[in-house]
Amino acid sequence: MSLKRWQENKTQVKKTQNTVADNQNPNSGYYAAIDLGTNSCRLVIAEPTPSSFHVVETFSKITRLGEGIIQDNMLAKPAIRRTIAALKICRGVLEEYSPIVRMRFVATAACRRALNCAEFEKSVEKETGLPMEVISSKEEARLAVVGCMPLLNRMIKRALVFDIGGGSTEISLARITETGKTFIEGFVSLPYGVVTVSEAFPGKEMTNLAYNTIVERTQKILQEFEDKYQITEAIRNQEIQVIGTSGTVTVLGAVHLNLPRYNRAAVDGLALSGSEVSQVIGRIKKMGYEGRCRHSCIGKQKADLTIAGCTIIEALTTFWPVSEITIADRGIREGMLLDMMHHQKNNYFRRDGRYRKMRRKGRGYANRKFGGN
Repeated sequence: MSLKRWQENKTQVKKTQNTVADNQNPNSGYYAAIDLGTNSCRLVIAEPTPSSFHVVETFSKITRLGEGIIQDNMLAKPAIRRTIAALKICRGVLEEYSPIVRMRFVATAACRRALNCAEFEKSVEKETGLPMEVISSKEEARLAVVGCMPLLNRMIKRALVFDIGGGSTEISLARITETGKTFIEGFVSLPYGVVTVSEAFPGKEMTNLAYNTIVERTQKILQEFEDKYQITEAIRNQEIQVIGTSGTVTVLGAVHLNLPRYNRAAVDGLALSGSEVSQVIGRIKKMGYEGRCRHSCIGKQKADLTIAGCTIIEALTTFWPVSEITIADRGIREGMLLDMMHHQKNNYFRRDGRYRKMRRKGRGYANRKFGGN
């Protein structure tokens, strides 16, 4: 949505937010999350519903914050400028939807790796007023699982969730308890993602040698994970649901469906068989770089990243006997939203069933900057 449209909707947004009094529904209002990854900056604003949440605004911009980081472990100045420009837009969107009840803004692999991350964080706070939080790979894996929870098949008690990022790839093994709660049994973080793979093998088209090198390297890491958790047999017995979340995974869904343009509603929750995944990857390879640039669901910005992501997906699906992958157009941002809404509800609800207000860390920032209650 354009800035003009945001401004036009501002009055209606305010009216919507004030339709329910705070003492009637303390969990009402807007929640915001920013996922600042190695490749893109993504914002989502949502309001709670009885079972989940309703997204009212999103913003996404490819900034390639981690561009060149494999050379010297430093965030490049042009990448920093692009990212701060995107975060300024995020700040403007947040102001349009104020007051914000709770918010969380996280940065992942590129910032974990960068030697000048502290300097970058100071620049972000100074120029945008947004406090970024650099999270661990373990927390990143947990948030991805939480974000994908609505897609979990409750009849299957375990799930393998993989999230292919720009600078790292998180693979989590989760279990659903009898009470419906989900916890992570274990996780492994691959020290590369689509940006770092594509930069490690520059050129418009990845060679077969480069492609196979990433597949083999990935499978060596997966073997250690397999030895510890014995996943193969459980997948073979259909005791584990495999869920994939990333730009590459959603591209597979869009290409499989032959969509003229990307449609989140059609892709999110789509299940592809192992053979269908293999066929789609084959189609994407045959397109070549120019073909991927022309494809309406890939485009020039993702042409090299998509083939890099395919190496990781192929490594997973050929290492484990994956019969089906559930595609998730959701992940860290949605995980943050569900976390915040759950905690906010608990902080307002007393044991005797009545509501109470509790001021938590982080809400002061919302009060000062975005008019939170």
